Amino acid sequence: MNLAERIDKYLTTAEVARRYRVAPATVRYWRHIGYIPGGVKRGKGWLYDPDLLDQWDAEQESAGAA
Repeated sequence: MNLAERIDKYLTTAEVARRYRVAPATVRYWRHIGYIPGGVKRGKGWLYDPDLLDQWDAEQESAGAA
């Protein structure tokens, strides 16, 4: 995997907000309180690893089913 592919892998705050159908401010709040995993600050923005979000989704689903 080259550098461009690794960079494109990560999601921005706006992309995470679209993924969960919430406002970007909600994603920023979730990050602030530690609710959502994988936020890494790069420059002025934050990036999120979609693999960690997928794992988090699975954990949320299994916790809801219990």
